[in-house]
Amino acid sequence: MTDKQKSKYLEAGVDIDKGNAFVKSIKDIISATHQRGVINEIGGFSSLFSIDKDRYESPVLVSSTDGVGTKLAVAALCQKHDTIGIDLVAMCVNDIIVSGAKPLFFLDYFAVGRLDLAIAQDIIKGIAAGCIQAKCSLVGGETAEMPGLYKGGDYDLAGFVTGIVDRKNIIDGSDIRVGNKIIGLASNGLHSNGFSLVRKVCFSDAGLSVNSFIEELGSTLGEELLRPTRIYVQSVLNVLKNYKVNGMIHNTGGGFYDNIPRVLPTGCSAEINKAAWKIPPVFTFLARNGSITEEEMFRTFNMGIGYMVIVKEEIVNDIMRHLEALGETPYLIGEVVPSVNEESEVMIS
Repeated sequence: MTDKQKSKYLEAGVDIDKGNAFVKSIKDIISATHQRGVINEIGGFSSLFSIDKDRYESPVLVSSTDGVGTKLAVAALCQKHDTIGIDLVAMCVNDIIVSGAKPLFFLDYFAVGRLDLAIAQDIIKGIAAGCIQAKCSLVGGETAEMPGLYKGGDYDLAGFVTGIVDRKNIIDGSDIRVGNKIIGLASNGLHSNGFSLVRKVCFSDAGLSVNSFIEELGSTLGEELLRPTRIYVQSVLNVLKNYKVNGMIHNTGGGFYDNIPRVLPTGCSAEINKAAWKIPPVFTFLARNGSITEEEMFRTFNMGIGYMVIVKEEIVNDIMRHLEALGETPYLIGEVVPSVNEESEVMIS
């Protein structure tokens, strides 16, 4: 491509040289995430990953994709971009461990109006940090500068993860039975769901800014809203090595009412005791300032429970002690009960 052609593309808003410089600048960050199985470095047309077939009788690949929604807008308001990548990884890897899968590799899609190298590097540092927490290799991605579609420094993120599980170890909820207990693992706060509502309540309804110090939260609003989504991968996989788990739930968009029924077999419903854990103050703050009903709160947000594990009653205490030793905060939050009709329901009291 000639200099003249380059300049015309640059005039249109796309800087190829800056994009190449960005890729070069993040190679070491990405390499630090690589686990066993990664064959090639970034920069090629595709990523190569070798599966250790000796470890699996019948390996099944498990994949998921997700984003972080309008939490991105809060990151922009705070001018803080080094944790949003953790959220991106968390939303994907927490989904695939529900099936019992171990995350193998992760790819990202980063679309921006105008590439800012410092911001882009912070985003990738966050993604890499999330991958290290999940012991998942960041093997590649796409950076797309798209002026006209995104304004200025506005950007969007999407993540893609692939994991693996032996077919005999897949957890699909079919083993769940009436009488099983539901263990909830504490969240870090809002995680990455409901931010369109969060932004309306905080910035439009309450007239606050990200720099507003909220006494009941013990932090500025921006600090609270940007707390990274907790990654449960290592704790959950450790539990699966030692105990029989019948079902699991990543408590994301849709909250308790929509996520729990996704794993319950026909004839089973769930009773949740909301007094079993202390709901973090950010949720009561939002409910009060937004005049949001309790039902909608439990349908929109995680309410302090980011992940759930469903097990037989006789091993509940052992698993909870095990989770505590792994650094989690578990609560016995409910049980599986017979359904009144064919559809699975969630009753919260």
